[in-house]
Amino acid sequence: MTSRKQCVGLLPIGDIPDIILKTISAHILGYYNLDSVILEARDYPEYAFDHRRLQFDAAAIIERLESDTLQGCTKIIGVIDSDIFHPVFTHVFGEARQEGKCALVSVKRLKKNPDGSLPPLSVVLERVAKVALHELGHLFSLVHCLEDHCLMRFAGSLEGLDGLRLSFCKYCAALLREALGPS
Repeated sequence: MTSRKQCVGLLPIGDIPDIILKTISAHILGYYNLDSVILEARDYPEYAFDHRRLQFDAAAIIERLESDTLQGCTKIIGVIDSDIFHPVFTHVFGEARQEGKCALVSVKRLKKNPDGSLPPLSVVLERVAKVALHELGHLFSLVHCLEDHCLMRFAGSLEGLDGLRLSFCKYCAALLREALGPS
């Protein structure tokens, strides 16, 4: 019996440091038991830039990514170092379509503390991992959770994100196991 293991593609958009992509990859393996591959970087998506907001439209980027070939990957996480938005929010750290193929993570606001100071690299990497795992959860059918510290709880601020544990609550973990199927 052969089972085809799912693979998540990590797509750098612009210049993303390897340590960020490797951190996301390690967390996908550790939390989802899925392999990942770092894809060839793409240029900034000028088609999605909103000149009034001076941000990139996350939905437009995801739509374009989903219309492209997945290059042998089951899911794709685009990683960009620019500000992204969803129309009802001033900014988002990440975006995904529920049960979709592609998600987007922005590291831009994760690199500064609310007071404008720079956090240690370990804090930035943990924030990036939390956002990537959260958005990947949406791709595997998980919805926002009401448990205070669950990784699937909505976090619209750095304080909220930092308050989340790097783990799923027992309910989200069970739903994720079911969505991923036998390993």
